[in-house]
Amino acid sequence: MLFVNLRGIPCFFHIMRTFLLAAAISATAFFPAKAQTEPLTGRVIGTELSVDYSTGNPSTTVNTKDNVFDGDISTFFASYGRSYTWVGLDLGERHVITKIAYAPRNGSAARMQLGVFEGANSPDFTDAMPLYMIKDVPQEGKLTTKYPRVSKGFRYVRYVGPDNVRCNVAELKFYGKKGEGNDSRFYSATNLPLVVIHTDSAKEITSKTVYTPGIIHVISNSGSSILTDSLGIRGRGNGSWVFPKKPYKLKLAHKARLLGMPAKAKKWTLINNYGDKTLMRNLLAFRISEMMGMDYTPAGRMVDVMFNGEYKGTYQLCDQIEVRKNRVDITEMDAGDNSGSELTGGYLVEIDAYADQEKKWFTTKDYALPVSLKYPDEDDITGTQFSYLQTAFNRMVSRVASASYNNPVMGFRRYLDEDSFLRRFLVEELAANVDAWWSVHMYKDRDSTRWRTGPVWDFDLAFENDIRVHPVVGNPDFLFLSPNTTSAGNMRDFVARVTGVEGARLRKLWSDARNNGGLTLENLNLFLDSMQTEVYESQKLNFVRWPIMNQIVNQNYQITGSYEGEMQVVRDFLAYRIPWMDNKVGLIPVGIEQPEMGNAETSITAADGGIEIASLQSGDRVSVYDMSGMEAARAEATGTSVSLALAKGIYIVRIISGGNTVSKKIMVR
Repeated sequence: MLFVNLRGIPCFFHIMRTFLLAAAISATAFFPAKAQTEPLTGRVIGTELSVDYSTGNPSTTVNTKDNVFDGDISTFFASYGRSYTWVGLDLGERHVITKIAYAPRNGSAARMQLGVFEGANSPDFTDAMPLYMIKDVPQEGKLTTKYPRVSKGFRYVRYVGPDNVRCNVAELKFYGKKGEGNDSRFYSATNLPLVVIHTDSAKEITSKTVYTPGIIHVISNSGSSILTDSLGIRGRGNGSWVFPKKPYKLKLAHKARLLGMPAKAKKWTLINNYGDKTLMRNLLAFRISEMMGMDYTPAGRMVDVMFNGEYKGTYQLCDQIEVRKNRVDITEMDAGDNSGSELTGGYLVEIDAYADQEKKWFTTKDYALPVSLKYPDEDDITGTQFSYLQTAFNRMVSRVASASYNNPVMGFRRYLDEDSFLRRFLVEELAANVDAWWSVHMYKDRDSTRWRTGPVWDFDLAFENDIRVHPVVGNPDFLFLSPNTTSAGNMRDFVARVTGVEGARLRKLWSDARNNGGLTLENLNLFLDSMQTEVYESQKLNFVRWPIMNQIVNQNYQITGSYEGEMQVVRDFLAYRIPWMDNKVGLIPVGIEQPEMGNAETSITAADGGIEIASLQSGDRVSVYDMSGMEAARAEATGTSVSLALAKGIYIVRIISGGNTVSKKIMVR
């Protein structure tokens, strides 16, 4: 029905005129016309010393920062220092920056890729926020123009060169309009949230024990500000700390709930994932932990990180493992809890091969497990509490080691919660995590005799990413029994003792996860698809900053040469490992559909003494694996069908067709 109200026409035009006028005013405020034509001026600031390339010596007259604003593209700034080098302007008062133009030094254009423009209102740039990052190599001999959509006004503006390139910029121009601006819009580098950190005096992080003060900004992927706060930042990790891309521990001045994660807390971590070229093995393991029904799984989000004006790459912003609501949610203690029920908890410890590097740690009498204190804090725990903790933990370990360990009344189950232990075991084995028993968190709540196991942590070497246990597919037994896996103390013997009598319970927990918890290959591939899409833009920049895609890093067993190839390694591994786990625990899941072939006509059927595969294409490759992961048969299609002789049993048939990989379980009777 067409409804016409002639009386309303003038009103309509009045409304539209008002709307367009308001939009024009808003656009002018955000992108002022005058600012597009006249570059801003001010006092040149930046790294003081330049380099005289003819001598290699520092200079105050050659290749200086003033060259950046002289209007001549043939001159340039080259700092004497190689780290934290920058150049900019003190504008005298705040301006909303609406346009930036830049030109590289001739012959050195690549040195500007990943350079970052910042605005600040503190002369030391501790409160700086990004205006723009150069994602591509700029053209030489001309100005490249960009339009930052940042609504806040800044007095100080600058360009920070990437690490180790002497800043090397020929010309800069900033445009804008005087004003305080507002906090409605900030810069995000990709479709990921952005974490921006500046330390006092731009100090590098060299300590894993001493916090360096600074300021943090967290910006959503839509460009809205999530958080601005003071913080302390220090290094973290053990093996991961040696990499050039460093992991960090953050301690905010105020509790905050970040990026939709459930915990409101001060302590957070930035995980580097340097040796994991998918950047997401940890988050995949966390997803499996949730499907397995672990009491607590750390929350994590992929983010971009800028540190003191330098782009650091793709990180995982993650929970710190600590006693807190929505983390390890047990009773919190204080210094007065030294007797009675109050003394019994809560406690959080880590069986840790690096325990001797901590202030508070001990070794158990049985199995020689090195145990470090995680809660209460090492500076807060009383002598009475620490003594009780050692006694309680040793009691649990001694029951596992005792001759009567399997006794239903007096055995280990009285002091060790077997379900949490076995759930963690299943997560670690599905992931084939070589470091599973190198580090194990356990906790005990008040008025409980049982130690619970978890959360899961540290999976950068899992999912077929470690040469020491590759190929996992060919290993007929659980990975923890491999002599090439790592173990804190004699933790491997501890695990064997517990799991050796828990076959039925393992099967029940695995069955619950497979049939009711959503633990299917399809769901995990959907998760990987989603994460790959989310991180795709960021990972490209990450591997520009850290060009390791064609290098062996840490314990990598191969080089795929591409991000897609690295992701396929994980997908292929899961296609093998999930059915292998089904077989190992004695489970054939119900109600779980196998993935369909890309060609709807393709079929796999069991025949007498083997299988037949129809409707293939010439060149398709077929591999068949038994449930121990050993290859039982292989073939390459020369026509449209393949027949393979097989003994009775359950097999995984893998078909590679046109770059697509499909796996299906089948039984030969």
